[in-house]
Amino acid sequence: MAKIKITQIKSRIGSPKRQKLTLDALGLRKMHCTVEKEATPQILGMVTKVRHLVKVEEV
Repeated sequence: MAKIKITQIKSRIGSPKRQKLTLDALGLRKMHCTVEKEATPQILGMVTKVRHLVKVEEV
């Protein structure tokens, strides 16, 4: 399965609690933090919910 690199580019301040929890579940705790994940449907769904806060690249 393909891997994706997810980077938080916008602050979580002012975001709804649900979006903050989604960022936590992805492993993004701070600004400009980057994680690599498998591109599973569950991960892609979470990325879709916070797409305005993150940048996604294929690895």
